[in-house]
Amino acid sequence: QFIAEWQDKVGVKIVCSKEEEPMGTAGPLALARDLLDDGSGDPFFVLNSDVICEYPLTEMLEFHKANKAEGTLLVTKVEDPSKYGVVVMDSQGLVDRFVEKPKTFVGDKINAGIYVLSPCVLDRIELKPTSIEKEVFPKIADAKKLYAITLPGYWMDVGQPKDYLTGLTLHLSSVRNHNPSQLASGSHIQGNVLIAPNVQIGEGCLIGPDVSIGADCVIGNGVRLRNCVLMAGNKVKDYSQVLNSIVGWYSSIGKWSRVENGSVIGEDVHFKDEIYVNGGIVLPHKEIKENIAAPQIIM
Repeated sequence: QFIAEWQDKVGVKIVCSKEEEPMGTAGPLALARDLLDDGSGDPFFVLNSDVICEYPLTEMLEFHKANKAEGTLLVTKVEDPSKYGVVVMDSQGLVDRFVEKPKTFVGDKINAGIYVLSPCVLDRIELKPTSIEKEVFPKIADAKKLYAITLPGYWMDVGQPKDYLTGLTLHLSSVRNHNPSQLASGSHIQGNVLIAPNVQIGEGCLIGPDVSIGADCVIGNGVRLRNCVLMAGNKVKDYSQVLNSIVGWYSSIGKWSRVENGSVIGEDVHFKDEIYVNGGIVLPHKEIKENIAAPQIIM
């Protein structure tokens, strides 16, 4: 159902390739070879699903084709490259080598987790667990066929909840710069706020900055939301607060409650009235009747 819904929304056929065992970051490409190589020679994109940016895919594809590259990496500039694997490249974008957590400065660009690959790259990948970063890209670089293009704008790995919220802030700032009409406005809105269709909001609320509210949510009277994500179908009842937290689909926050400090609430979790949640990680399908006064996982 989810796949069918999004196929229609974005106008792209979605096919799932299932791994029976973990195949690393390159093995899945070998597994899906018949889907990726249709014989035309056209390149394809590979994207890590836990990164967010402004996705300059058109520019990447043009750059890849202009250089007749086997592979093109999107790279992003970082302040402290010693924490990362650095991509060493020349002024034309030709990748020379990779240096893991360099002790001396060799560059300030890191792999952003988005690639354009020509189908011939698949010949370099065996059908076994394989790392594209450590086993495939260095060989393409040695062949002088690997290029990199520097990402304009923001980039964030959103694989952890706190980073997801940072990514939300960066994304909403980007929306403000490029598509401000998509953001909510009104006397009850502070800063950048994204509100999906069919959301009901009561009186006396203060929402923002940096809030995303999913479709069909119901927000009661006097609710305070700041730096948080409410997935679709949530209910936040009167005079409650959700701060610096993520609330999963079809959950409900009782009246006069407070959810804060990096709390992550799973799908279909329901809180009684006057509940305090401080950094709680609550797994799906729970009813919470008591405070979570200190960060902990509720299984």
